[in-house]
Amino acid sequence: MDSNILTMMLGVSIFLGALGVGALLWGLKTGQFDDIEKFVGSARFDSEDDLKEAVEMQKRKKRALEKKKKYQENYRPAD
Repeated sequence: MDSNILTMMLGVSIFLGALGVGALLWGLKTGQFDDIEKFVGSARFDSEDDLKEAVEMQKRKKRALEKKKKYQENYRPAD
């Protein structure tokens, strides 16, 4: 490769990296990542029924995976 192309690629990559870091610092400074209320509010306003339903769904999923694993262990192809 020509050294001019390498120099141009290096310059563009440094510029884009600096642009990304600048955007990250700007987001931190302006509070773009300060979304504590989202998590606190969602935990505070979830109903007990929704939480019970989520737990039941996790249990069903676990039972289905165990059943699938058991079936795969006992599977024998036809002769």
